[in-house]
Amino acid sequence: MRVDISTHPCFNKDAKNTHGRVHLPVAPRCNVQCNFCDRKFDCVNESRPGVTSTILTPHQALAYYRDIRNKNENISVVGIAGPGDPFANPNETMETLRLIRAEFPDVILCLATNGLNLYPYLDELAELEVSHVTITVNAVDPEIGAKIYSWLRPAKITLRSVEGAKILLEEQLKCIKKMKELGLIVKINSVVVPGINDNHIVEIAKTVSELGADIFNPMAYYNNPGSNFGHIETPSKELIHEIRNESKQYMNLMLHCQRCRSDAIGLISDEMKPEQYSRLVEFSKLQLVPAKDKPNVAVATNEGMLVNQHLGEAEELYIFQDRDGSYELLEKRPLPSAGGGMNRWQEVAETISDCSYLLVSGIGETPKSVLAEHGIEVRTIEGMISEALNGIYKGIDINHMIKRTRTKCGESCTGSGTGCG
Repeated sequence: MRVDISTHPCFNKDAKNTHGRVHLPVAPRCNVQCNFCDRKFDCVNESRPGVTSTILTPHQALAYYRDIRNKNENISVVGIAGPGDPFANPNETMETLRLIRAEFPDVILCLATNGLNLYPYLDELAELEVSHVTITVNAVDPEIGAKIYSWLRPAKITLRSVEGAKILLEEQLKCIKKMKELGLIVKINSVVVPGINDNHIVEIAKTVSELGADIFNPMAYYNNPGSNFGHIETPSKELIHEIRNESKQYMNLMLHCQRCRSDAIGLISDEMKPEQYSRLVEFSKLQLVPAKDKPNVAVATNEGMLVNQHLGEAEELYIFQDRDGSYELLEKRPLPSAGGGMNRWQEVAETISDCSYLLVSGIGETPKSVLAEHGIEVRTIEGMISEALNGIYKGIDINHMIKRTRTKCGESCTGSGTGCG
């Protein structure tokens, strides 16, 4: 591993007072609903995992980190830890890591995940020289896991009870083994929930140590009144001390964890300052102009005036370009015919490879993912094309044009696992 992790404040206790980290909140969706979790996306008074002031796109995250780097020489680590799970948002996660690594080859990269859907990305994580991955393992017995997780969503299906917990455990153990084969450092977090898994934590430590995990962090459950475990009190310091004392016979322990927010910045002992919140929100509103090598914008439209067509229904896309502040229609570009599955979306990406943005009124997750891999950012909006182009080319906020699904606030955090609309 080329990257020196001696300045990582989580792995080197001596570095925690001299070197900081920044968490980039690019992963809003989660594929697991833990019974102790009730994620609030804009709760500046809370410091715990799953909380952030806002969400960044990968390119916004790069710009944000670039700004941080210019002002904070002691930020040695870039991490992604939600506010959902990085691999419920794999395209955003991987694109962010690629962008950061390309521009900052010396920075330490790390991730925190539940491990679900992690396995397909392990080879690339090793290539990107991610220093370590933290996996939260709360049970190595599916019967106990079933008490902790309300549902799990490994693909497009939702699993519950023992069945879901069993799938999660299998994925976690498989990933730990593979990561050690690839030379990645593996940290294991376990959330200690009194009466649920507190008598099981040492067994977790023993199991993951046999797979080669490097460091273990048994962390106290945070009492969260909005969660299914809201009635359970936070474990006592005495209980945590006892669990750590028993676990250290199997694993090296991390003892200075601060349960960081998903948008944390600075030393791990520092609270976020009001100006840091403001700066983060400012970058979340940043409109990035098309790249020089991809100067055009593709639009799905029925008549050429409005963004009003779903990509799956489009037979052609209107391609616009900027001519000194005047946005001209370059051409109407035919799309591959329907059918063909993944190949069709690859062909669409190649068809508009000169475009930084695609504006549509609707799009499926698969084509959106494929386009993202080709560096094409999809904006799902409704309204006048001229207004949208003006926003994109001049960096003006067009969030008011975003097409929003009518979802009752809070439903997505305890329901389908698809995230907020």
